[in-house]
Amino acid sequence: MPDTTPTVAATADVDPRASIGPGTRVWHLAQVREGARVGADCIVGRGAYIGPGVVVGDRCKIQNHALVYEPAVLEDGAFVGPAVVFTNDYYPRAVNPDGSLKSADDWHAVGVTVRTGASIGARSVCVAPVTIGRWALVAAGSVVTKDVPDFALVAGVPARRIRWVGRAGAPLDPDGDHMWICPTSGERYVEQDGVLRLAQ
Repeated sequence: MPDTTPTVAATADVDPRASIGPGTRVWHLAQVREGARVGADCIVGRGAYIGPGVVVGDRCKIQNHALVYEPAVLEDGAFVGPAVVFTNDYYPRAVNPDGSLKSADDWHAVGVTVRTGASIGARSVCVAPVTIGRWALVAAGSVVTKDVPDFALVAGVPARRIRWVGRAGAPLDPDGDHMWICPTSGERYVEQDGVLRLAQ
């Protein structure tokens, strides 16, 4: 029987109120805050930060120095590249108008949601509130300010859709009227009204 106990590096800071699933590895200098829930078979890279109450599904990869601020939700199979940042405040300020230091009661946190299988490239910034659709791909260095459709490849500042991608991650090729095909897997997709889905 394989050992399914989570592996947590001695230098990682995992709050005892956090939940770490079986088979998950938390690497050096990573921090997992109170109330965070990390699923099974995940990788939390060196120096990554997972905020209080963040929910991470199974088989996710959060790469080195990614900052996943609460109340983010990552569904199963999500990939967060190195140095990605999720914001969580509409109007960030350190102080109130009277000069007093802001506390948790002085603002309302908003989150980033990453749907099943989606990937966010290195050094991208996702400006909450925003949802990254299923199997979507955010190119490295992008700034995401609007929701990303399922299977969309977005890039730029601000990020815009430039292609469609399949579940294998490769850009899709046209395959007839409103049809697309993955050159890697052979899966076929249909586009209708700007929405892509797997062909039946």
